[in-house]
Amino acid sequence: MPTQLRLSPSAEHFLAENHLCTFTTVRPNGTPHVAPVRFTWDPVTCTARVMTVEDRRKARNVIAGGPAAPVSVCQLAGPRWITLEGTAEVHTDPARVLEGMRRYANRYGALPPRVPRMAVIEIAVTKAMGLY
Repeated sequence: MPTQLRLSPSAEHFLAENHLCTFTTVRPNGTPHVAPVRFTWDPVTCTARVMTVEDRRKARNVIAGGPAAPVSVCQLAGPRWITLEGTAEVHTDPARVLEGMRRYANRYGALPPRVPRMAVIEIAVTKAMGLY
């Protein structure tokens, strides 16, 4: 999922911090669904990853939206914030899920809770905005 997006060093630094995050998807009826999440950021491929379970609303919304499902993930800390926008896909392939879990553990110091039907939502980030 390479892209031309390049973030400033201050944006990359902020994304490495552990703060509150939200993930916004679009329901099949067109209304937004916002959920609290933890996510990881890969600056090389401009990919954000959200671990989930494949039957959760956020995953179902992405699946219903097809291969170009629009999403955003937002991290905030007081007046500082960054929103990453792009398109997402849900993956249940064990290798991709394990990669998502590895990145999660590297960022947060622990693996996400292991539950049946784990999935990773991979977001090809094409736009970023914020005050950081």
